[in-house]
Amino acid sequence: MTTRRTFLIMAGSAVAVSACDPPRRRPAVAVPDVLVAETTEGLAVLDGTRVRPLGRLAAASPDGRFRYAVEADTLVGPAAAVPLEAGWAPQVVSPDGTACVLRRGGSLLVARGGGQRRYDAPETVQPDAFTADNTGLFVLEWLPPEDPERYRVRLMDLATGALRPLLTRAKVPVPAGAEEEMRGQGRQAVLSPDRQVLYTLYTHQPGHRHTRDLVAGRRGNVHAFVHVLHLEQRWAYCLDLPHPFGEGPAESHAIAVDPTGGRLGVVDVSSGSLAYASTANLTVERVESVPNTQGTAALALAAGGRTYAGSGTTVTVLDGGAVTRWTTASQVRGLALNRDGSLLYLGGPDGVTWLGTASGEQRDRVRVPGLTVLRHVVPRD
Repeated sequence: MTTRRTFLIMAGSAVAVSACDPPRRRPAVAVPDVLVAETTEGLAVLDGTRVRPLGRLAAASPDGRFRYAVEADTLVGPAAAVPLEAGWAPQVVSPDGTACVLRRGGSLLVARGGGQRRYDAPETVQPDAFTADNTGLFVLEWLPPEDPERYRVRLMDLATGALRPLLTRAKVPVPAGAEEEMRGQGRQAVLSPDRQVLYTLYTHQPGHRHTRDLVAGRRGNVHAFVHVLHLEQRWAYCLDLPHPFGEGPAESHAIAVDPTGGRLGVVDVSSGSLAYASTANLTVERVESVPNTQGTAALALAAGGRTYAGSGTTVTVLDGGAVTRWTTASQVRGLALNRDGSLLYLGGPDGVTWLGTASGEQRDRVRVPGLTVLRHVVPRD
């Protein structure tokens, strides 16, 4: 489906007035930040008083800062509009917003700086992320091609189109036969604040063996881990999560990184577990308890150490040893903080609400028809 350019103007309900005065409408609510959300009609951007639907033929960078959409066989991006043949769909946007990869059948198309290059790539090769310099593309290669049921992460050289293994954390090539093969889908991915590292949460990986286990000849049986992909140095590492992470439903898990980039959090609301890991040494440092709830999890980390974990109609706030619970008017569908941590945005069915983080008091709400999940808050520069 091609995207729409219509703008939905959000207006509030009528304000009560005296019988002698004509009815007046509440002014349209302006969202303080730029928000990126998924809806039943595809990607949408909330900016000021407008909701701009980008549609299903759209993709955003891992932090939501840059978006590309196909409109009338033209790729519209941050800096330019690039004519396309019919049928191409955006898949992945580079962290710096200068490149986008699109898929059509057995081909990939990389659009960068107004130019295009096409690559033969079967549909079992799926784009995942660009390297930091945009000369390579990390892909998921599904195996076996005739009946795919597992996959491995590989690097496509955009100069030649060739696929090769990643580097290990020690920055040496992965030995032949030691590439990790994973089953299932990544639950959620977050980008480090410096745009150098992509953290992807994987759950339900029974029997998975990491590269380090394969090299050492050890057995593996990991149910959940964070796949750490360094976009500049081109290495990958799996940060194992302890039991019971990965035992419950995939949607009960969520991941977040704090604004300093030093702390990673993973929550599993089905077991009431919250793990914190250091991004410097890539180890889990501690696991805390949170209320055991049902539903889709959401997580946000503040710079000062405060954590917000959402599920169902509850947001749990952990601040040092203090635990507070805020009740929401509807099911939580994504959490995100603004730049200074003073506002917490909550996605919900058909809308976004924002709260003051000092008290949890609702500041305002906008309607977003068909919202399924709030993905990103993009500060206004």
